[in-house]
Amino acid sequence: MGRERDGLRHPAGGGNATGIVLLLAAIVGFTLMDATAKFLTQHYHPAQVVWARFLGNILIFAAIFRGRMFGLLRTRQPGLQAGRAFMQLASVGLFFTALQFIGLAEATAIMDMNPVLITLGAALFLGERIGPRRVAGIAAAVIGALIIIRPGLGVFQPAALLPLAGAFTYAAGALLTRMVRSDSVETSVMWSAVFGTAVSSVILPFVWQPVDPSHWWVFLLLGFFGTLSQWLLVRAFSCAEAGVLAPFGYTGLVWAGLWGLLFFNQLPDVWTILGAAIIVSAGLYVWSREARAARKDQ
Repeated sequence: MGRERDGLRHPAGGGNATGIVLLLAAIVGFTLMDATAKFLTQHYHPAQVVWARFLGNILIFAAIFRGRMFGLLRTRQPGLQAGRAFMQLASVGLFFTALQFIGLAEATAIMDMNPVLITLGAALFLGERIGPRRVAGIAAAVIGALIIIRPGLGVFQPAALLPLAGAFTYAAGALLTRMVRSDSVETSVMWSAVFGTAVSSVILPFVWQPVDPSHWWVFLLLGFFGTLSQWLLVRAFSCAEAGVLAPFGYTGLVWAGLWGLLFFNQLPDVWTILGAAIIVSAGLYVWSREARAARKDQ
């Protein structure tokens, strides 16, 4: 959802409670960023909002890293880093564009397919083993997304396919992140910020709309929520194991539904709730199977 939840180094142990609290705070921040983006896309082209999101990141990172900023861009795998950053940019762009047309809860629920897609992609492209039970979990998540999208029915909106495509690009970015583990978290974060800002800046002149002075603070909030949430996320994964944190990522659905109701008077319908429940259940099932397999390998 305009979020990067992968590619972080994980600790040997300890600090799980702290990590969970930090992750929950990060999820709140990310969903507030998404709600802010939804408001802005009602007034500006999504590409302009994406540009503001990445520019806010890079300005805050420049203030934090200062003279180290250019050094952090050094990598032995620039092609993979560029590919990973492009996939993140694509997932953010697709998600923000979808927010113009569909509810926050619906878009978030469809995007939350990405954990099971990562599992599928790891089996297809990285040679990781995947059993029939995990395949069933992946199939269930796809069914959940189809229930929300409802192709072939009168309520279907083509825009619902955008977060679905975003879930695939997000998963692709996560798989590429696994391939650049030799780089530091800071390097990956900087590549995402610089690449996203550079590419969206090229597009910006073609879509630019003058900013209403009353909206400047909203653009500032977009950058603030995105960067703070990213920092909290990095801290969470530095304190706790990924397997412990994974289930708590789905709390974003609750917050997305709440912000959609409070800020946009949008309440998810029964089919969206059903589809989201299937996606979350499938994701938790796949996670539990992976956690069990990891324990057996130890």
